Amino acid sequence: MKLKEKAQPIPIADVQSSLDTRHLPIDQVGIKDIRHPVRVKDKSQGEQHTVATFNMYVELPHNFKGTHMSRFVEILNQHDMEISVESFKDMLREMSERLDASVGHIEMSFPYFVNKAAPISGVRSLMDYQVSFIGEIRNGQDCMTIKVVVPVTSLCPCSKEISDRGAHNQRSHVTVAVRTNTFIWVEDLIELVEKQASCELYGLLKRPDEKYVTERAYDNPKFVEDVVRDVAAKFNADPRIDAYRVESENFESIHNHSAYAMIQRDKRADAEAAR
Repeated sequence: MKLKEKAQPIPIADVQSSLDTRHLPIDQVGIKDIRHPVRVKDKSQGEQHTVATFNMYVELPHNFKGTHMSRFVEILNQHDMEISVESFKDMLREMSERLDASVGHIEMSFPYFVNKAAPISGVRSLMDYQVSFIGEIRNGQDCMTIKVVVPVTSLCPCSKEISDRGAHNQRSHVTVAVRTNTFIWVEDLIELVEKQASCELYGLLKRPDEKYVTERAYDNPKFVEDVVRDVAAKFNADPRIDAYRVESENFESIHNHSAYAMIQRDKRADAEAAR
């Protein structure tokens, strides 16, 4: 009896790896806005489950037609869903190695929840903050940035000074992006920012709490310039932070525009330049 010969696999063309003759390298190519469940470290509970949106890019040399898009998704799915700064760095290195790229970039953005107690009643509720891990690897050297958007209350010093009754206030977003030389809790960054505002926000307030936050903001007026300077001063004094960018946007209650201020500094570069 004659055995049937095993069919040979038909070779499939790898178009992405074919030669491109336009001599134009691409700075970033990859996938954008892919959602994936993750677990992130939580200071009070140990960890929390959330859903992150990922952007994953690599640099493409001029001589390659395209990158292998499926490998980005494979890397994301093969990685442990518990994400820390260190595991994020590992994923960044793996991506650059598997795609044979000298430059790689990953952004991971997710809602992060903090269980906060109201200032007087102590009633607890969740506050959500938008957090991002941003990593880049270039020729084997990685760089990590943690970014947090912190909503706060700001009360206008000028309005308080010139008005016989009250002062206008608004919700503001303070966005901080930091590079650190050691581990730092997201909650610690949030708390640092909230203490520099006129008052912090809460998910749930009873009447005694509402009285407190109203009077707290009135007694602690801040221009948008004050907020970024006060946060920057804290970052300057914190040895864990090597570089930072602080932005504050006030969604004005008496204008149809926002007020905005920003300070950024690379402390490590400044220190090296001063030597």
